[in-house]
Amino acid sequence: MYLNIVFLPLLGSFVAGFFGRFLGGRGSGLVSISCVGSSFFSSLLAFYEVGLGGSSTYLYLMPWLESDSFHVDWAFCFDSLTVVMLVVVTFISSLVHLYSIEYMGGDPHLSRFMSYLSLFTFFMLILVTADNFVQMFVGWEGVGLCSYLLINFWFTRIQANKAAIKAMLVNRVGDFGLALGIFGIFICFGAVDYSTVFALAPQLSECTLSFFNINFNALNLIGILLFVGAVGKSAQLGLHTWLPDAMEGPTPVSALIHAATMVTAGVFLLARCSPLLEYCSNALFIITIIGGMTAFFAATTALVQNDLKRVIAYSTCSQLGYMVFACGLSNYSVAVFHLANHAFFKALLFLGAGSIIHAVGDEQDMRKMGGIRRLLPFTYAMMVIGSLALMGMPFLTGFYSKDVILEVGYSAYSNVSHFAYWLGSFAAFCTAFYSIRLIALCFLSEPNGGRSLLLSASESSWPMGLVLGILAIPSIFIGYLSRDLFIGLGTDFWGNALFCLPVNLNIIDAEFMTTSIKIIPLCLSMSGALLSFVLYKHYSLNLFLLKTSLLGRKCYTFLNRKWLFDKVYNDLITQNLLDFGYHFTYKAIDRGLIESLGPFGLSNVLLYQVKNLRCLHSGYLYHYLVVLGWSNLLFALFLLFGFKFIKIQMLLLFIVLWSII
Repeated sequence: MYLNIVFLPLLGSFVAGFFGRFLGGRGSGLVSISCVGSSFFSSLLAFYEVGLGGSSTYLYLMPWLESDSFHVDWAFCFDSLTVVMLVVVTFISSLVHLYSIEYMGGDPHLSRFMSYLSLFTFFMLILVTADNFVQMFVGWEGVGLCSYLLINFWFTRIQANKAAIKAMLVNRVGDFGLALGIFGIFICFGAVDYSTVFALAPQLSECTLSFFNINFNALNLIGILLFVGAVGKSAQLGLHTWLPDAMEGPTPVSALIHAATMVTAGVFLLARCSPLLEYCSNALFIITIIGGMTAFFAATTALVQNDLKRVIAYSTCSQLGYMVFACGLSNYSVAVFHLANHAFFKALLFLGAGSIIHAVGDEQDMRKMGGIRRLLPFTYAMMVIGSLALMGMPFLTGFYSKDVILEVGYSAYSNVSHFAYWLGSFAAFCTAFYSIRLIALCFLSEPNGGRSLLLSASESSWPMGLVLGILAIPSIFIGYLSRDLFIGLGTDFWGNALFCLPVNLNIIDAEFMTTSIKIIPLCLSMSGALLSFVLYKHYSLNLFLLKTSLLGRKCYTFLNRKWLFDKVYNDLITQNLLDFGYHFTYKAIDRGLIESLGPFGLSNVLLYQVKNLRCLHSGYLYHYLVVLGWSNLLFALFLLFGFKFIKIQMLLLFIVLWSII
């Protein structure tokens, strides 16, 4: 059963990819849905057996890499953390497969699309079930590859090409950091399997490692390098620029990869490495700072974005910041709880956005929508549910995890935790503002689109509506139903999957915070939602005057241009690297040194010499006869008198050279 969970999506991808032309688009979709759906039901059984029954499972397949003391096996570890991720990944993936059959039904390459989706699911399952860092890295790179293929699915679009290349290159930076972290783990621990590394972590807490000829604390350095990998994959501040641009891919891709699964791989990595990170105090400090700053930065940027999918993409980036700084505060269970909750309502938002885009003729600019709540009442209801859950409104899923993250941030009683708490609280205000802004611009405001757009708008077909309805159920109830199981006081659900030193456990202190502190994030969310509703529903003229004022225009431009991160990267880093590559490596080395000393350069030299020797060819026969006669005379004299003074090898060499001349 456990191996079926992992390898059934690979079977579906293989069949849809190689036999899609015989099965057709619908047939490929049915095969892949069957395989991923079977994997989901098997994951539910695994969750019951491993998570609820407390029976962790380890499967050894075969040895993989062996070189001296370096030994890596193909093995799978199913513990509480793994089965939670399995249920989330396979559930979202099954629904996205079903949604895609209808959403992409008119595309002639539907079989290829379904194959890529199933292949992505397979690599994601490899990532979360791996027993060692190397096998996990295989899944890590595999989801990056599938991300490139899916973003660039419509490969005739220039923007899709650029977005896919950008996602690949930015993730390479994070992957390089993760690879260095794995190298450091092997140098320090002599192994790369989780059990050995985590067991030896307390004994090596004082070990040092030389990096750039500087000695660092080994575990802190390894923790930071692992976090660099998480920054790339989970789009944290600095390497976040690929995530909004990745919206060029089809909407089901955005829902599967950039909302619920691939971008959470970085948070999963931090949670998986909790026995290691607990002894990396400096690394946890940096993780908390970056996570809090990401939550605030992405939330403020989403305030003024006009593309429907980009707003939700920056929202994803912001929510990932919450999860990361929860990990930095050693509350890994809360982070994973928010990860699972976030997957449901963010997938609902993305697929709801897909339903809107599908209905209005592929228009994504929210300023050209408006007034479609009567045309799309079901989609409107689903988007409201998803937005309220994202805002953390009471009794919806987001409330039970998002507020706990902020509470543990305050209850840690350190400068860095309070810094993250206040940034997270202001991010909650911004989250509510842009969520209601999205609802107002798309559904509540007066129609701003063309007449043809409104006349053609209608609800999507039943498969898409069924998927939205199914996702709405966990977006409302799953937080309440699973709160005590995941983060309740005294719960033993996680077992040994997550580890936290007693001194870092803040969730108990969070239970005894004053009510006034606990409701600050909720009050900020309510005020943000109310302000957004009033401004966009009744005072749009005042909002326009605010935007066009001197200060308002500068703030709007700054936020709309994403805090100028892209400009800084393009002007200061990318352009200088391209100039250096052209003027030095290309012109000086490739076109200069290598071509001069290579075959091309030698042929040019010989050609030049031959052209200079043309002056010796006078064209008169008696000149050639004189040269030939004197040459033969000199050669004969050399044979008579020079033979005994020179070795036979040199004589042969001279004969050969003479023949060439």
